[in-house]
Amino acid sequence: MVTLYTQQSKNVTKTWILMAMFFVVVILFGWFFSFYYNDPNILYFFVIFSILMNFFSYWYSDKIVLKLAGAKEAKREEYFDLYTTVENLSIAAGLPMPKVYVIFDQAPNAFTTGRDKNHAVVCATTGLLAILNKSELEGVIAHELSHIGNRDMLLSTVIVVLVGFVSIIADVFRRNLFFGNFGRDRNNKAGGILVIIGIILSILAPIFAMLIQLAISRKREFLADASGALLTRYPDGLASALDKISKYGKPMTRQSSAIAHLYIADPKGSGFKKISNLFATHPPVEERIKALTD
Repeated sequence: MVTLYTQQSKNVTKTWILMAMFFVVVILFGWFFSFYYNDPNILYFFVIFSILMNFFSYWYSDKIVLKLAGAKEAKREEYFDLYTTVENLSIAAGLPMPKVYVIFDQAPNAFTTGRDKNHAVVCATTGLLAILNKSELEGVIAHELSHIGNRDMLLSTVIVVLVGFVSIIADVFRRNLFFGNFGRDRNNKAGGILVIIGIILSILAPIFAMLIQLAISRKREFLADASGALLTRYPDGLASALDKISKYGKPMTRQSSAIAHLYIADPKGSGFKKISNLFATHPPVEERIKALTD
């Protein structure tokens, strides 16, 4: 039987696996560069780089996320309803009070970040606070606190940094390949094979990283919806909030694809049409509402 504790354990395990995968991917890139340039120092650099990125992704990813989102700390006296809602539901959930942040954006949205329950942040847009009533706001905050309780916010926050740096490495490789002096004679047969391998690696690495990011995001949203509904004992509140958020339709002013999966709803807005659900950061709102109300 799957419980909250087994889910927490799975997410911690997934986080360590992801960080190990990142380490391996970066080392492969380093080995390829060092072999192509015939310089072992390049491999040493990539080893150090991957270790540092794993360290920073664990300890500082929440600060990176808040910076990318343009979030500011919310004071109790300014955002009393938001602050007290987070405070009351944290007590009900048996969680330490997380820090509360706001984003000055008319698009209704919210997210949670942080490495653990003692270093968590709940963030909401001013647009969300403007359109939701008390029960709907409680539903959204309960959803976000569930991410803390389920420990999937650590996994999702670490993904922001690791996926981003895999993409950067791949981009550097492509630029070096097409615009730089790649160190060996490209007419050489072995060199040509290495170039092809390098192109394949540089293209596939960020794609695989993105697919991992999206798959984890979609599954965790359903779980957080269910856990949040159990916390408030009023699933209609969250269902109504999701309906209002989806009907707003317009995208957020400040966006970053690196943190899109963290939000309760797609920051591109409901008007953004995707080619396939495979590339959607969130499950369809209709399915989420149906799961809450059926």
